[in-house]
Amino acid sequence: MNDAQALAPRAVADSAVREQVYLVFPNDLNANDTVFGGMIMAQMDRLAAVVADRHAGGVTVTVSVDAVHFMAPAKRGDVLVMHAAVNRAWNTSMEVGVKVEAEAVGGGARRHILSAYLTFVALDANGRPRPVPPLRPETEDEKRRYTEAELRRRARLAHAEELKRLRAASS
Repeated sequence: MNDAQALAPRAVADSAVREQVYLVFPNDLNANDTVFGGMIMAQMDRLAAVVADRHAGGVTVTVSVDAVHFMAPAKRGDVLVMHAAVNRAWNTSMEVGVKVEAEAVGGGARRHILSAYLTFVALDANGRPRPVPPLRPETEDEKRRYTEAELRRRARLAHAEELKRLRAASS
């Protein structure tokens, strides 16, 4: 049994953040008068870090950002509503999924504007990777995201291995 398996599994809800809001101001806009994507990505990374730190019970760092999909623009006067949760945890790493919606000030229908997956690694006091608790998905949606996270991880690892082979062949 590895160190992560010795840790008690944690439920998704133990670390998830729902409905984190951000009011869009003029300084958040780009030349197209829509919200600057880099600002949304920074907010997304910060929120995902809170979720990862909660799940790990300590400091984590972002090691990759996968599949950032901008579905629709956010505009002047919108409120961003962000949701983040751990999708799956492995030995020292975990995937956090983030969904960002936008709604007009005062409420109304929400528009899905961004989805992304971030991988975090937990660090010990010496800055070395340390075990994280396994994840215990409970709802059907959590179970689906748990399964999908493993597919994304396999693809990330295969891609990294392919790059390593190509670089070795060209040296």
